[in-house]
Amino acid sequence: MSAVLPRRAALGLLGLPVLPRFAIAQSDTRPVITVAVQKISTSATLEPLREQSNVGQRIIASFAEGLIEQDWIDTLRPRPALAESWKRIDHQTLELTLRPGVKFHNGDPLTVEDIAFSFGNERMWSGSQAGQTGMFTSSTAGQASKAPPPEARALAAASFPGFEKIEIVDRRTIRFVNKVPDTTIEGRLTRNTGTIFSSRAFNAAPSWLEWARKPVGTGPYRIRDYRPDRDLTMDAFDEHWAGRPPIRTLRFVEVPDVAARVNGLLAGDFDFACDIPPDQIAGIEKSPRHHVLGGKIANIRILVFDKQHPQLADPRIRRALAHAIDRQAMVDSLWAGRTAVPKGMQWDFFGDMRIAEWAAPTFDPPMTRDLLKQAGYKGDPIPYQTLNNYYTNQTPSAQLIAENCQAAGLNVQIEMKENWSQILGRFPGRGFCDNSNSAWFNDPVSSMASYGPGGQTWESGQWQNPDAATALRALQTETDMDKRRAAYRRMLEICEREDPAYTVLHQNATFTAKRKDLPWRVAQSFVMDFSARNWGA
Repeated sequence: MSAVLPRRAALGLLGLPVLPRFAIAQSDTRPVITVAVQKISTSATLEPLREQSNVGQRIIASFAEGLIEQDWIDTLRPRPALAESWKRIDHQTLELTLRPGVKFHNGDPLTVEDIAFSFGNERMWSGSQAGQTGMFTSSTAGQASKAPPPEARALAAASFPGFEKIEIVDRRTIRFVNKVPDTTIEGRLTRNTGTIFSSRAFNAAPSWLEWARKPVGTGPYRIRDYRPDRDLTMDAFDEHWAGRPPIRTLRFVEVPDVAARVNGLLAGDFDFACDIPPDQIAGIEKSPRHHVLGGKIANIRILVFDKQHPQLADPRIRRALAHAIDRQAMVDSLWAGRTAVPKGMQWDFFGDMRIAEWAAPTFDPPMTRDLLKQAGYKGDPIPYQTLNNYYTNQTPSAQLIAENCQAAGLNVQIEMKENWSQILGRFPGRGFCDNSNSAWFNDPVSSMASYGPGGQTWESGQWQNPDAATALRALQTETDMDKRRAAYRRMLEICEREDPAYTVLHQNATFTAKRKDLPWRVAQSFVMDFSARNWGA
C-alpha cells in the first residue's frame, strides 16, 4: 500500500480544503498525514501559557519543546530535551546544560537568552510576580500589546509557584533558581508551560495574539497555518536537532462529530481519528486497513463542586453526591471495562508518594440519603454544567450521573453549555461541572496544585480551603519525603472527604483509530508524538 492515500471529496463536504498532494516533490517520499480531532484549541491560540487543555496537549509537542520532557510512551519519567543534562545545585537550584546545535523554526540558534526570555517577565509574568529581581527582561518589555493575558500569567504562577529567576552561567549553561525549596523542579519543567520560544520572533510579532497563533519553537514540525476552529497545518522542520522528521506535512482538522471522524477515516480522508468511544472500536477494526490504539492515560475525569452554590455549601451534600454515583457501572457500560475507577486523585506512577490504601467514594445510595437528611436538604434543584462530548462519552456519562443522583434523592438538573467560559466563568448559579485533571509529571504536586492558590478550581472561585493551601505549600516545599507524603494525604482528606472540592469518576482513556501501515505508537497521555523516535519503532 502506498504511504500516501488520495484524499476524497468528503473533506470538501466538511468545508476543509484538500491538500495539493500533487505538488509534493517526488523526491520526498515522506507521507502527508491528516489527523481528525474533536477540537484543536479551546482558546483559539497555540501559546501553551494560554492553551492548557487536553486538546492542546495533543498538538503542542509537535512544534514546541522544553528543556526536559516527559517520556509518555515508555518510562513515564523525565528525559533530556533541549537540555542534554541537568544536576541539582541545592534544593532551590537546578543547573541545566543546553543541547548544542538546536535551531528555532526561523533558523536562529537556541541561546541562553531565549531560555531566559521564555521564563521572563515579557512572555510569562508581565511584571506581575513580586520578588523576581534579576530576572532577564528583553528590550521590548512593557509593551502593552505584548502583555500576556491574565489567564497566561495565572497559569505561569500555578506551574512555577516558587520561581525566582534564570541565571546565565555561560553560553550553554543556565540555572533555574527557586525562591523556596522544591523537589519537583525537574518535573515542573516537563510541563508544556515550560516550552522554549524564540525571543526574536516574539519581538517581531505585531501583537500577543498574532504571536500566540503562530509561535516559533524548536519542535520537529513548524507551523505553516492555523485557522481557529478549522485546522492546523505544520511542515517538517528538517533542521530539527533529533534528525529529519518522518512526516512531510502534518495536519490536524476539527471534526466535532464522532461519526464523521470514523467515516472519514474509513473512506481514506483521514489517516488518524482521535477520541474514539469504545463502542465504535469493533466496527472500525472490521476494516483490514485500520486498527485502534489506546487505553488509560494520566488524566482522571472528575466533577468539580462550586461550594458557593447554596445547595452545595454544606459539605455533607457534596459527599452525598459523591456516594450517589455508580462509577463501576459507568466504566462497564460506557467504557466496556477499558478503564478503571482510580484510588482518588492519584496514579501508579507516583511511586512511593502514592497512598495505596486510599479509595474513591463507594456507591452507597443509603449513605447518600442519610447525609442529605443530616444536611436538611429539601430537594431544591442543583445545576450540573456539562459540554456536548468535549470528553469522550461526556454526554452519556452526565445522563448516568444525573439518573444516579435523582434515584438517591438529589434533584440534579443538567445544563448543557457551549464552551468552557460558560462553565468556569464567575456567574451566579454554578452548581457542579464536568472537568478532568492531568498528572503532568510523576509527582502528586502536578495534579493537586489545582486545589490551592493559583489553581484553576481555586482561582475560578469554585472552591477554596485554607487548610488545603497549607497542605499544598508543604507538598510543594518540603524536601523530606515522609513529610511530603503526609501533606499529600492531608490534601486528599480535605479535597475528597472533609470539604469536597471534586469527586473522581474514572481514569480517563483515549483511543485513536489509524491506518495499520503507519508505524506510530500511542502515548499514555493526550500527547500525540509524531517525532522520529516514535515512528517506525
